[in-house]
Amino acid sequence: MISEPAKSLQPHVADEKILVTRPFMPPLEEFTRGLREIWDNQWLTNNGPVLQRYTRKLTRYFQNDNLSLFNNGTLALQIGLQGMNITGEVITTPFTFVATTHALYWNKIRPVFVDIEPDYYTLDPQKVEQAITPWTKAILAVHVFGYPCKYRALADIARRYNLALIYDAAHAFGVRVNGKPIGNLGDLSMFSFHATKLYHSLEGGMLLYKDQGLKQKFDYLRNLGFKSETRVDMPGTNARMNEIQALMGEQVLEYLDEIISRRKKLYELYRQELEQVPGIGFSPELPGDVQASYAYVPVRVDEKSFGMSRDDLYTRLKKYNVFTRRYFYPLICDFACYRHLSMTDPLTTARRVADQILTLPIYDKLEEEDVVRICEIIKHIQKNTDCT
Repeated sequence: MISEPAKSLQPHVADEKILVTRPFMPPLEEFTRGLREIWDNQWLTNNGPVLQRYTRKLTRYFQNDNLSLFNNGTLALQIGLQGMNITGEVITTPFTFVATTHALYWNKIRPVFVDIEPDYYTLDPQKVEQAITPWTKAILAVHVFGYPCKYRALADIARRYNLALIYDAAHAFGVRVNGKPIGNLGDLSMFSFHATKLYHSLEGGMLLYKDQGLKQKFDYLRNLGFKSETRVDMPGTNARMNEIQALMGEQVLEYLDEIISRRKKLYELYRQELEQVPGIGFSPELPGDVQASYAYVPVRVDEKSFGMSRDDLYTRLKKYNVFTRRYFYPLICDFACYRHLSMTDPLTTARRVADQILTLPIYDKLEEEDVVRICEIIKHIQKNTDCT
């Protein structure tokens, strides 16, 4: 009688939840000293001294004086589009966080969704060019997971068709291209400083742009349109960053290199442990001119090769106290508020990626043994599909 192969031993369930991300927190004593400065100043918002100092540090980091800060990334992008007078149609990606498309909607701009390329999940330039019409005014591309878009091809298209080129760089703080921070690509880039990001200011957003003339306009728009105490020049909104947000952003900036270095080790460990697992796919290594930030660990789960769907793996990992994220799922065009938009592009790649992608836990306090345990759990689940 031939015995059945032995099932692998059940992995240890994590004692505490391993979440997909946790925010980096500077030492409490350092943050407390900063709070004392704010208390002494008695200045909480409206372009206080901490915000002014923080702005100067960011302009040095990005080597760009054309920089404006906001209380969140969504309002930053909305104001960026408003300030650039973008109207009509904008070609964009369906594989992004919903705020990207909402910023278009709030400016009464029609999103035109086109497909993504399969390696780094960013806009496919060929699809972009095919979608251009007389009503197209801009391209809104997203550096998904911090992977740079095909910026040379997009810049060429924007130049030939006289389109504004705007980047949602919410995922890309800390990424460098040709030795320079990624925010200097295109006409305008938006960054999110939300607490879930590799770099954060509790909550916040930033615009970097080429046209120096936009700076004053963005200042008005984020401050309810006020030019002076008694003069309002345009119908703006309240999108000002406050002093406590600026303090957190300033202090996290001091640790940025350390944060990226730590994440790089964790990312490389994931790749080492999982790259040979059937059905688990990583993006190709980035080109040599890109310095990554390792903000995310996205993998694709091929149901046929792995033995179960991405959704099944996502659910089963929770039994081991490991919480991943199906990021981005569903596609933006499949949300109820955007289903009415007509599309000519079948979005073949985007739909396949949205059904397969899973982002794994990564944050600075995550231990290497936790990464190994997560990988062992994934391997165990694959080998024991009938008893998990």
